Amino acid sequence: MLAYLFVFLALVMRIPSVPHAWGFTPVTAALLYFGARGSRRQMWLPFALLVSMDIILDKFVYSYPLSWDLLLTWAWYAGMLCLGARLRENARPLPVLGAALSGSVSFFLVSNFGVWAATAMYPKTLAGLMTCYAAAVPFFRRGMEGDLLFTALMFGLPVVAAVLATSMSKPHGPAAA
Repeated sequence: MLAYLFVFLALVMRIPSVPHAWGFTPVTAALLYFGARGSRRQMWLPFALLVSMDIILDKFVYSYPLSWDLLLTWAWYAGMLCLGARLRENARPLPVLGAALSGSVSFFLVSNFGVWAATAMYPKTLAGLMTCYAAAVPFFRRGMEGDLLFTALMFGLPVVAAVLATSMSKPHGPAAA
């Protein structure tokens, strides 16, 4: 249930009227968490919801033309779900942190490559690609911060809740002895 709630949060945080720093969204964390804790048979659901959200935002909110570079983002969504599935048996802090960082870096590389390749904003040269990446660096920091924070919260919340539930169910004081 929590995995679905986190996907819903990721969708809501992508709505432009919801206040948040640009690029500071829980998309990576929600995909990783759903892959790790969600239903394997329903891994298509967050993918389909995010793809639908992309189409709605690009077409009706931002008035962008739909272009082939969206396929790169959609492949990235699938990759994050698969990476999250690898955390299913190994959701310790270091692998989760590594997955969040991998998500940040890979999204930066994939999405900006798509911008460079699919638009006329940058020359189709190595220098143009590097200029595109350089222009995106300020967004990378916020994206990575959001990925790390939301991933820590999403994976940490159930652990903290379990510890609290266990500590509350144990008898305390002299009567416990």
